[in-house]
Amino acid sequence: MLKTCGGTVRGEADDRLGSVIDRLEGHLAADPDYSFQMTAYVGGQLVLDVHGGRHLEADSLMVPASVSKNALALSVGLLVQRGLLDLDAPVREWWPEFATAGKERVTTRQLLSHQAGLPEADPILSWDEILDHHAGSERLARSRPFWHPGSAFGYHALTIGNLVDTLVQRIDGRTVQGFYEDELRSRVGADFFLGLPPEHDSRLVTPLELVPPLGEPPAPTRHNPMLATAFGPRPGEQIDMVRDERSWRFGHPAVSAATSARGIATLLAAATTGIDGTPALLDADTVSIIGEQQVRGYDEVLGQDDRAHAIVFQKPSQQLAFGGPRSFGHDGAMGALGCADPSSGVAFGYTVARGPWPGGGDPRAVRAAREIGEMAW
Repeated sequence: MLKTCGGTVRGEADDRLGSVIDRLEGHLAADPDYSFQMTAYVGGQLVLDVHGGRHLEADSLMVPASVSKNALALSVGLLVQRGLLDLDAPVREWWPEFATAGKERVTTRQLLSHQAGLPEADPILSWDEILDHHAGSERLARSRPFWHPGSAFGYHALTIGNLVDTLVQRIDGRTVQGFYEDELRSRVGADFFLGLPPEHDSRLVTPLELVPPLGEPPAPTRHNPMLATAFGPRPGEQIDMVRDERSWRFGHPAVSAATSARGIATLLAAATTGIDGTPALLDADTVSIIGEQQVRGYDEVLGQDDRAHAIVFQKPSQQLAFGGPRSFGHDGAMGALGCADPSSGVAFGYTVARGPWPGGGDPRAVRAAREIGEMAW
């Protein structure tokens, strides 16, 4: 049974989550600037819906950076479930123009698990091309991969959004934003928008800047030109994907959704378990297919040794130990996290006004998600 929290943590929580609430109370006491939202379902039942701090309210929305990719992955899952997408089919079957410059044999599975060697186009895409339903993907289709597809993997941080947008358009006719809105978000009423409607603008909170220790970022320990290529300055006008209106109004599906912790958890629960007895949007076989690990090891873009991906989703790793072996989800550069675990029935969402340096999923959220999943409900 949910009970109202009585301290600086506001909202409702199941009695069994007392240790999670106590830790959140401690974080708020230790850092007057800490502001968060955290929501969890277990087996489709709400067990946690809380927030705290001076920057976020219960219904605040934030741009969660790559947590946006949860919507992207679930959209792919719906196409798979309907028999419209064969993950092992060559990309050229639904996108003939892609089959150039060494990409003739790239499979859809490779494309959707960061193996295609296209974390960037060559030359680098402009923000105008990224925030477009055709221009960015057309250039990616003409580009030669940065590695032989399938020989390695590397995080396609932005480009996977453009690539999947084209996939959805070629198969369904709608943009990925339109398909997601009609077939997923609007069916469950989740506050997880790919393209924020103007009537919700007043709820949007701008994330605070990450603050490095001692005010100075540490020097990089490895030379990684691929990281600089994928995340460096772009030609033309520069855009902050989590702060600029052009970004979150467009709703780039890889990075600029507008959502809340409640919206993240609601979307994942509705897709994987259903909520309050309603059927899940995705059947168990589809959830297994899109949540199955495709790659693990060294990430050519991030330069990190323990990274893992399913279909678009991240899998748990030493750095992101958010759940059991069948769990999946995605963190965001500013600290947010969304994940689900079919084995435990957990669906979890978290946003934070200022994430910890150097970015990525907030360890406070990672621990809470894992702890909720390990409980005997």
